[in-house]
Amino acid sequence: MMTKHRRNAARVVAVAAAGVLLAGCGSSGAKTGEDPKPSNSVRQAGESVDPSGTPDPKKPGETKEPGALPSAYEFTPDPARVPRTAAEARRLTRNAALGENDWTAGMVRGTPYETAGTWTVLADSCVWSRSALPDGVLDSFTRRLDVPAQDGKGRVKGSVTVTVHKTVEGADREIKDTVQESFRCPSQELGGGQRLSGLMSLQFDQGDVRNADASLFEAGKYTGPGSGGTQDYVWSKSRIGPVTTAVSVKGAKGYQNSDLLRIAAEGGAKVLYRVELELK
Repeated sequence: MMTKHRRNAARVVAVAAAGVLLAGCGSSGAKTGEDPKPSNSVRQAGESVDPSGTPDPKKPGETKEPGALPSAYEFTPDPARVPRTAAEARRLTRNAALGENDWTAGMVRGTPYETAGTWTVLADSCVWSRSALPDGVLDSFTRRLDVPAQDGKGRVKGSVTVTVHKTVEGADREIKDTVQESFRCPSQELGGGQRLSGLMSLQFDQGDVRNADASLFEAGKYTGPGSGGTQDYVWSKSRIGPVTTAVSVKGAKGYQNSDLLRIAAEGGAKVLYRVELELK
């Protein structure tokens, strides 16, 4: 059971980060040949004109003020575009996941760069491991991208995961289960000497989410080989229909928590937009 102190602390952290994570970023990361017009995921970051420079007409859920957030998330996946098979899901996850040139300038491949077709499980011992995909999941795909050490700063480790469930209910259950994991295990072992501690997690109220059907935020501390001591850690997970996305950023020497939030927000907004492209 989460104590009152932890609930309040988690809410403070989430509220402080909400403006950054829900604001997203100003670059869509659209693929060549795709419609470049930004969706809510990108428009919320302040883009209020179409590619020709003409202001968008007022639409339901939006305002005319430049940079204003839409009042609600209104994207509905095209049923014909929602993956029904593992092969279709694999195509979506690979297309939506960010590569080294898609997230933020200067990022490089992490190690291992890609992990595919497995599922992470948090044991009662609070140690993470990987297993086969559960029956309700068509595919899950992770890429690791780092900001290399430079100018006296350490190496920031990032990752983005895209998962396709068979049903919306299954994806929503993943979101809810994730919130409970930090309450059950505020300290977690990631393997390879990596450890998270002081974890606090909170799901955003749906009325506060502008670029997904559901979103949550988690923060804590990270230590591991090459971390240069205890560093900040931020993580977000979102859902659009039956697809979930997760972005994690492990801090390094010379980086403030606000730096990590900006990196996470940029990656989170871009991968959500790419999921929309795959589903519309």
